[in-house]
Amino acid sequence: MIPKKPKIYQTNFKESHWRNYQRKLKRTAAINKFIKNISKYSVVLLTVLILVCGIISGLLGGIACHHTQTLNSNTPDSKADIHHSHKKLITKRDVQSLINSESFVNLNEKGFGFGFNEQNFRVDTSLDVPLQQFMLDNLDQSTARYIGIVAMDPTTGRILSMVSYDKTDQHNNPCIDDRFPAASIFKIVTAAAAIEKCDFNSGSILKYNGGKHTLYKSQLKKRTNRYTNKITFRDSFAQSVNPVFGKIGSLYLGKTVLENYAEAFGFNQNIDFEIPVSPSSIYLSDEPYQWAEIACGFNNETTLSPLHGALITSAILNQGRLVEPTIVDQITNEIGQVIYRSHLITLNQAVTPKSAKVVNNLMEATIKSGTCRKAFRGYRKDQILSKLNIGGKSGSIDNKAHDARYDWFVGFAEEKDGHEKLVISVIVAHEKYIGTKASHYARIAMKQYFRNYFAKKDEKVPFKTAFGIDD
Repeated sequence: MIPKKPKIYQTNFKESHWRNYQRKLKRTAAINKFIKNISKYSVVLLTVLILVCGIISGLLGGIACHHTQTLNSNTPDSKADIHHSHKKLITKRDVQSLINSESFVNLNEKGFGFGFNEQNFRVDTSLDVPLQQFMLDNLDQSTARYIGIVAMDPTTGRILSMVSYDKTDQHNNPCIDDRFPAASIFKIVTAAAAIEKCDFNSGSILKYNGGKHTLYKSQLKKRTNRYTNKITFRDSFAQSVNPVFGKIGSLYLGKTVLENYAEAFGFNQNIDFEIPVSPSSIYLSDEPYQWAEIACGFNNETTLSPLHGALITSAILNQGRLVEPTIVDQITNEIGQVIYRSHLITLNQAVTPKSAKVVNNLMEATIKSGTCRKAFRGYRKDQILSKLNIGGKSGSIDNKAHDARYDWFVGFAEEKDGHEKLVISVIVAHEKYIGTKASHYARIAMKQYFRNYFAKKDEKVPFKTAFGIDD
């Protein structure tokens, strides 16, 4: 018998043992390396966590981190957020939660301070203080229940003046109140829709029967007789002829078109502003007569705030595009860090630039030969107003109790030989007697603003002329 060779088995064992031994050495080296570096990884991880929490808490200069995360949640402004020193700024909706809206009622200073969560903050507003003080000094409260006056730069959306009066609640701000019937101000929307959907222009000839400022069902019929009146689209807007606009609403536009254009101009839409604003409302039934009422403003259900009135008018100057309003330029915390800064936000295109230009002409006709003619009498000879293109739309309607008459004016003034523009929106609720009218407030606001503007502009001319400096 040939004896076995145990050496072979001994050799295989040694080779296997050697390989296992090498694997063990590699695992041990890897573990030792991780243990050696774990303190370094911990320091890096801790540093990252501290930086993240520091950035979040720094937004409000010490406001609780969990609250800041809520403030910086996704909002409609998320696409337009601005970063400052690598910090995400808060939004308009955040400002609403930080500042009591009463703080903005009839301000007479450029800014103010406020406290939140044991921190102090500073608000710098967009207000034109001389204009704001002038309007405050000229408020006629003797016969009014409500007054709301908004002056705005239509290009940027910055509020230059916001003055209000509420007979029963001094803390209320009628400028952002949506309780007021829109009345004939809605004719701006109807006119824009008719221009685009019916190809109307300023010279289009329209017909109506009966009085200019009534709206009977018989006036909405398609009929022509010896009592039928003919009028241009321009004059029907300037003179605010209800049966013409009623027929446009019921016979030409209809429910869907009126709804679409109302929403395009901001009705039933939230307005993103540093102060909470209830949306202006409109509702259309399936009744053609109600469409006529809506189209000419002969109803109490379509409501409008003065702030929204300014936005509607701004679209006419901005080639049909709405802008978002702002009254706060910036907010800083107690160490001077900016936590909020306003910026221009353009909204939807309500109408085409061509349509906006036609409506602009209609509003100018209202001043020259329409319902605002008396309020602006002599403006073409006035030292200040003669330098401006002025347009507007008035409206008036009683409340349901017939113990107050709502008096509206929305309009604009733009420099003829320059680029400066101003939009004005005014509501006055007169009681037993008619006091200072909305159109008068608009006129004096335009004149005061541009008086100051031209004075500042003229101050620069002598210096440039004297030293031969050209722009």
